[in-house]
Amino acid sequence: MDKLCIIRPNSNQSSMLNDMITYTVKGSSYEIIKKFKLLQSYENKKFVFALELDSLGYDCEMISFLKKLDEHKVSFKGSVCSLLIHSKGELYTKRAAQDITFLINNMGGSFIGHPLIEATSTLNNFLTWQKVYPDKSLKDLCLSICEKQGLRLSKYKYNGKSNSKILLLYSSPNIKSNTVALWNMVKDNLFEMRENIDITEIQIESGEVLDCKGCLFDLCLHYGERNSCFYGGQMIKEVLPAIEECDVIVWLAPNYNDTLAANLTAVINRLTVLYRKIKFYNKKIFGIVVSGNSGSDSVAKQLIGALNINKGFFLPPNFAICETANDPNAIYGVKNIEEKASEFAKHILENI
Repeated sequence: MDKLCIIRPNSNQSSMLNDMITYTVKGSSYEIIKKFKLLQSYENKKFVFALELDSLGYDCEMISFLKKLDEHKVSFKGSVCSLLIHSKGELYTKRAAQDITFLINNMGGSFIGHPLIEATSTLNNFLTWQKVYPDKSLKDLCLSICEKQGLRLSKYKYNGKSNSKILLLYSSPNIKSNTVALWNMVKDNLFEMRENIDITEIQIESGEVLDCKGCLFDLCLHYGERNSCFYGGQMIKEVLPAIEECDVIVWLAPNYNDTLAANLTAVINRLTVLYRKIKFYNKKIFGIVVSGNSGSDSVAKQLIGALNINKGFFLPPNFAICETANDPNAIYGVKNIEEKASEFAKHILENI
């Protein structure tokens, strides 16, 4: 097992977060990092970022810590991370997790699937767990999960494959789509760099994938055990089998009003049936995000929240390429776009 490095610069740490840290490092060697050190290496380590949110939902000390790292061009290259977050209320934990994950990911850090353990003030976010373990208190459940998470992170080993199967999911068939055009540039480079690469592309057409209707748990589990879903369609016949078989998913995510396309959101929501059958910990995600004006970070964070934090896909470092292109085919005029596409293709191959 590898040593865990706990980053917790906030001096106003609650007893709850302190307990969460104590159980996370149980059974592992560890060190606590409270202050920025310029000469300290942040590469090729196992990091746990511990956040204590204030009444407005921020850990300003953590942001200041990361800002200093960024100013000194510090990289988390080769490092794998997870999160502990405690809030003084019922809000902000997921938003804070998406924000901090996006920042660290852009600094070269990767994240295990299900990287977040969040504790709201009432711990009511563990009520669902308590239905499975009725003899445990909410706090005991939280701490037990922290212990398992720490062991999973310390034992994590990279499982790259030279023959990884890549699945592309997209919704827009528009031949003038800037997002599709950027993918085509990336794809051309992928084939130039590795001729026999296995890429499957699936278009999620409008109306083909109905959104999740929220079946009862037992009914969803019943269909999941049979590789099916009550609502059937393209999701069952094509999408879920492809996701189960692939090693990597690339999501084409044009910015629609600072959100993912409705068709892709429906796919993510319908993943529950497969999620109940298998773990996604060894499947990696990448994103290609193009905005007409701004907001690519909003869309990238949605991918992080839905797929890495909630569904448990592994988040590779620098998982998304984010560009701005408004008019049809404007992506071709973005400065150095061909070099960026080539670098992203190379980056994908280095992290699958």
